[in-house]
Order: sequence, then structure tokens, then C-alpha cells
Amino acid sequence: MERQEPYQQFFSSHIRGILQKSGLSQDGLQEIRLRADRPLLVLYEGKEYALTEEGRLTGEIRSGYVVSREDLRGTLECISGYSLYAFDEEMKQGYITVSGGHRIGMAGRIVMEDGKIRCIRHISFLNVRLSHQVRGCANRVLPWIIDNGRVCHTLIVSPPRCGKTTLLRDLIRQISDGSEYAPGKTVGVVDERSELGGSFLGILQNDLGLRTDVLDCCAKAEGMMMLLRSMSPQVIAVDEIGSEKDGQAIESVIRCGCRLLATAHGNSLEDIRRRPLLSRLWEQHLFERYIILENGSVPGGVWTVCDGYGERIQKGGQKEDAAGSAHGGDRPDLCVKLSSRRGGGSPAEAAVDDSERIL
Repeated sequence: MERQEPYQQFFSSHIRGILQKSGLSQDGLQEIRLRADRPLLVLYEGKEYALTEEGRLTGEIRSGYVVSREDLRGTLECISGYSLYAFDEEMKQGYITVSGGHRIGMAGRIVMEDGKIRCIRHISFLNVRLSHQVRGCANRVLPWIIDNGRVCHTLIVSPPRCGKTTLLRDLIRQISDGSEYAPGKTVGVVDERSELGGSFLGILQNDLGLRTDVLDCCAKAEGMMMLLRSMSPQVIAVDEIGSEKDGQAIESVIRCGCRLLATAHGNSLEDIRRRPLLSRLWEQHLFERYIILENGSVPGGVWTVCDGYGERIQKGGQKEDAAGSAHGGDRPDLCVKLSSRRGGGSPAEAAVDDSERIL
């Protein structure tokens, strides 16, 4: 595990003392929530607790230390280095990213101007989401998204807090660096919310691999097109697709022969089929692999892999061959090839060949 800067440094002195007394492992700590005049809450190893003033975890939420407005003010000063105004533009998105790649979500009074967010005032709610680089969490998924050295167009589907961003981050790193399944590839990342690379002052805080280029704080659709024009990526990765513009950019990426990794919110393939943009991508079979994450404390720990037609080819640690029989272990030679199952050619390749009709 890499050296971690102490996360307590971002909090007011009193909250910092409570966190230090708690002795909570940073590896297990996912979120810390501060709300004015409300208990101090943490999400630890997948479960919600309150923290008492003595630093003790408790399931009795009302027993937690009550956060004061002074605690919030002091925490904002620590987060911003006593220069909150310097983060005005970033705060319009509802969060700021700090060193270590941690993201601080904010809520309060929104000031609008000409139909756009001008600023946030009277910030009374903070959600500190700690960034975790879990190296190797994609090890068991990787064989299923690489077919004969070629990265399959892949969509990771997951409810919030189930590790889709963490899994995508490790997939990017391993595809960029190379593995036993494929040599290293040039990867372009559009990191709209600075969650994948965790950039701070332009420097990546997370390891995304040796051959990775990152557009930080850039809208996904525009960023994908910029990468295609300027950086010649072999693979493009984006987090949380959902808009119509995202869909148009995805079609362009695939039509240009670039491979795609993406994530989306959802509980199942049925959720994907119900959403207008994703249902269209589904009907065109643009994605060749769907990785469905379920609730679990370990990123990438509970998952199912389906092919571009929604047929399950892997569940957890049991892999299925074309006949549906299960096999234990992680033998990559058992991987089901789409070309052999569908009479040649992948779904995405068929979509590229037919792109003029689709578009």
C-alpha cells in the first residue's frame, strides 16, 4: 500500500481530534459527513456510523458528536488553505478536489445569475469522499474484457458506493501499463470530476498508468472528441455517462476504431434498457461487455459479466463456458469469445460497419 497523507488535515481542529482518537483506518473509511447542528457521520467499511466526541463508533446516530457551524467554518478554511475564493469556479460544480484526490461535496444556499449557478453561500453541509487506489481490484475482471489482446468496449454498471470508479481506475492502470493479457496501450481519460486521476494543481494523485493522458475537469463529450483529435488514444475511459451528447461522442469514438471503457449508474441491465441514451446504445450493441457490480465492501468483489447481447458469461469466481457449465478459478482460456458465439465479429464491430445507417 502506498503512503497516504493523513486525511485528518482537512478538518477543523476539533473534528480532527475526534477523527484521530477514533483510530479509523483510512483504507476502510469512505465518507465523512458534516452537517450543521447534526451528528458527525462516517461511512466505514460499507456501513454508516456516528462518531462520538470521544472518537467511538456507534450505530445510535443521535449519540454522535453534533457538528457546529464553527466546525464547518474551520473545515472549509483547512480544505481551501484559507483561500476559499480561489475555488469559486470549481465550487459551482458542487465540490472541490484536494491533495490526495479526495473530493469534498458541498451544499448550501445557491446564488443564481442568468439561469446559471454563480456561487454557493452559507455552506452548511460537507461530504468528504476519500479517494482509494485499490491496486489489483481489477485483476479478476481484466481477462473478461480483453479478447485476444484487444480491449472490448466495456460498460461498468453499478449503484452508488459500489466501487465502479475504483474498478475503472485500476482497469485504466493495468491496460495502460500492460499485462499478461495484452501489451500496454495508450489510454485517454476524460476526468470530468477529478475522481479518476484525482488531479490537484494539475498533478495526478492516483496512478493511471505509464501510457495515460488525462483531460481534467473537462465535460465528457467534448473531452472524448478532443482526445481523438489530439492524443491518438487506443482506449478512451470516462466515468458516469448519461447525456445525449455523451452518446453521440461514444458513437464517434467507436466509429473511429478507438476502444471505450465507461461507467453508468444502475442496478442491472434492466435499468440500462429503461434509460433513453443507454437503451439506444444497448439496442445498437455498441458495448461488448457489461460488468454489473452489486453491493459489497470490496471494490470489484461482487460482480457479473455479460456480453454485448446481455448473456451472462461470468459470475463472481465461477466462470461459464458456452454451454453454461461452471468452472472455478480464474483460467483465462475459458473466456467465451463473442465471435465464436455469434457467427463472427463483435457487436461493436457490426455497429461500426453499419454506422452510416445508425447515425
